[in-house]
Amino acid sequence: MRKKSNFGSMMATAIFLAIIGGVIYLYNSVMFERDKPNIVIENSGFWNLRAPLKIKIDDASGLTAYKVTLKSGEESFVLADELFVSPAGSQTLELKTPKRAYALKNSEVTVSVEATDASKWNFMAGNSASKKVTLQVDKKRPYISTIASSYRIIKGGSAVVVFKAEDNNMEEFYVETNFGKRFKAQPFYKEGYYVTLIAWPVTEDTFRATIIAKDSAGNVAKSSVPVIPYNKRYRTSHIKLSDHFLNGKVSELAYAYGVDDNADIIERFKFVNEEMRHNNEEVIHEITSKVSDKMINNLPIKKMYPLKNGQVVAQFGDHRIYSYKGEEVSEAYHLGLDLASNAMSPIKTQNPAVVAFAEENGIYGNMPVLYHGLGLYTIYGHCSTLMVKEGDTIRSKETIAKTGRSGYAMGDHLHFGVLVQGIEVRPQEWMDQDWIRKSITDPMREARKLINQR
Repeated sequence: MRKKSNFGSMMATAIFLAIIGGVIYLYNSVMFERDKPNIVIENSGFWNLRAPLKIKIDDASGLTAYKVTLKSGEESFVLADELFVSPAGSQTLELKTPKRAYALKNSEVTVSVEATDASKWNFMAGNSASKKVTLQVDKKRPYISTIASSYRIIKGGSAVVVFKAEDNNMEEFYVETNFGKRFKAQPFYKEGYYVTLIAWPVTEDTFRATIIAKDSAGNVAKSSVPVIPYNKRYRTSHIKLSDHFLNGKVSELAYAYGVDDNADIIERFKFVNEEMRHNNEEVIHEITSKVSDKMINNLPIKKMYPLKNGQVVAQFGDHRIYSYKGEEVSEAYHLGLDLASNAMSPIKTQNPAVVAFAEENGIYGNMPVLYHGLGLYTIYGHCSTLMVKEGDTIRSKETIAKTGRSGYAMGDHLHFGVLVQGIEVRPQEWMDQDWIRKSITDPMREARKLINQR
């Protein structure tokens, strides 16, 4: 009798443990998960009713149903209503507003989302979740208007545009080109007005610029900048590489920057001319892409000529194609103006500036970068001596460095570059006081006059 009693107790214990184990298993299984569906309604607090309403719903056990409702005052619209026969995965919705909802006069709408998952929790009913957001209705596009601009822009050159941009819910505005470059505008003269320099890279065949403004509701306004593009042609130079050249400065630079001394001489040249150049220009572009948010009234720039009695020894925009033993091996664009005078000649700036950078930069050698305002920068490459440091404020006619042959330079000279928001432009324009007046100063003066008349 005792054996039967012990056996019965053991069986009861085993059954009890099995039940407990089963309960624990079910309690922790996905089938009985207790998390409510996750609902995300993408919004900025504003809506123009035209842009799709973006909603994402997901749940670990899958979804059995969801419903999206739009309500405005006493009116209600069902935007989506789905009931699934079998559990469905994550739902990403882009819902359009019914056309009859466009006539809504209320200044706000409420979007409600309800969802139920496939869990067996809650006595097989599953977990339910709901989310509600109130959005301000804004169907009006931002206002933009060009006030003044340069008459034309030359390939490789610069121009200026002044415009007005207004919207109660403005999110962003900028000037964008047909090749994807965005120019940030700086506050100009009075509230609501903005100015920016724009640039046409020498490597782009065409140029168009458009002022674009976007508000928080997704409304977009666009207006073309009325500058006339002039497609200037630049020189193409075919340069034959010699062993003497390749085994000299090129190998010296390649070795200094980690290329194996036993590497093929063309590999060394391609490293210097392509990889190093790209990396060094990335540094320049990052430094020279910054624009102030402070309001300005003008850009008081005098013509630039940093090297007294300097002779031009290499032009801006020169497309250089290099060949070795009859085979083309590499190419590059010369994006500055090379000036030569006496060895270690003083380099002076004709305009006040702030030093944005003053260090060694690969093929450009010792290189100060000066900021003149409105996204306008100048660079000075191959210097032997730097006489300024980052953060210094420079007066006009102050010596900032001396010419040299640091970096990728065969002889003592200055590589003088001008950049507009990270794009290299023709230094010759900024060395011409008449061009500065007609293309930059006059349009900004005309803009101030027109603004005062409003």
